Amino acid sequence: MKLNRSTDMALRIAMLTAASPARTTVDELATQLALPRSHVAKVVQRLQRIGVLHTVRGRSGGVAFAERAGELTVGQVVRAFEGDDEVVACEQPGCPLVAGCRLRGELRRAQAAFLAVLDEVRLGDLVAGPAGPLLLALGAPGARG
Repeated sequence: MKLNRSTDMALRIAMLTAASPARTTVDELATQLALPRSHVAKVVQRLQRIGVLHTVRGRSGGVAFAERAGELTVGQVVRAFEGDDEVVACEQPGCPLVAGCRLRGELRRAQAAFLAVLDEVRLGDLVAGPAGPLLLALGAPGARG
């Protein structure tokens, strides 16, 4: 299973903001993660809606990891960005094997197992140990070779 680009960006933004004790801006996130600003802005809005980020408007505003977001799971974020679609779309175009196909059921089972593993990982866990300082070094002077 491959995550879409928005989901990948969302997880990286969540990790970076979780590691940072201070608010940051969309521009800073885009620079630190080498992502297009417009895409980062859209992902930040979605992360705010699902409770991962807290945003403050205005001159001294910015983006911060929400107070209880560390308890949210990676699986919850993935579902919020990926939706409930199946791995394969058997109806588009209509597959002649759909009536007797066992593959679709196995793919559903594999997808459920994939998400079950991600449900065991909290966002706060992603920045524990050496990951937090490494994330904070992104975009810092001298951090990139």
